[in-house]
Amino acid sequence: MGRRWDWEFAIERFPEILGGMFITVLATLVGILIAVTFGLVLALGRRSKNRWISYPFAWFIEFIRSTPLLIQLFFLFFALPTIVFPGEVSIIMTALTTLIIGLGVHYACYASEAYRAGIDSVPRGQWEAATALNMKTTTTWRQIILPQAIPRSLPTLGNYFVGMFKDAPIGAAIGVSGVLATARAIGSETFRFVEPLTTAGVLFLVISVPAAFFVRYIERKVFYES
Repeated sequence: MGRRWDWEFAIERFPEILGGMFITVLATLVGILIAVTFGLVLALGRRSKNRWISYPFAWFIEFIRSTPLLIQLFFLFFALPTIVFPGEVSIIMTALTTLIIGLGVHYACYASEAYRAGIDSVPRGQWEAATALNMKTTTTWRQIILPQAIPRSLPTLGNYFVGMFKDAPIGAAIGVSGVLATARAIGSETFRFVEPLTTAGVLFLVISVPAAFFVRYIERKVFYES
């Protein structure tokens, strides 16, 4: 007969799991900042009229999108430090830093496609009007194109960022003490897995469900105001 749910044990271990969730949320939030910024750079680079610029950007985006996040994390954490760059320089990162960069770069490639769709949705007349007014390219992008394109990209970006939050526990594979790693460690220590894993799942629901509703709210707001 299996063990019954132990509320006392669950409450006692809750602070540890909550601490792991803090690490997971932290990695997600910083990863989002990287994805938002780098994704826009990738989108603009891919749209360059210079093939020597657009092709490498396009190749990089497709390569990252076509390979699993877990493989990318393994490469950054285990393989990259073994590569010696000119000047006897090696890149060694902590597990948390690796997770943040891995999430940020991986989802930046998806974000770039959301930005690209947003940019393509700007009416052609806006570009022609800017050209007729003899506006500089940087001014056109900063004051006309991006203010229209970015809001239209927000719903898709929001979905990607909810996905990033759900992918963040993968960091347990490289030793990040996030919510999943913490729950598994408690289970291995006490041979009670139901309480910590269930608590971790509930915490995910508490954060991800409101986030998903917020994304839907943004989507409706942008749709009606477009």
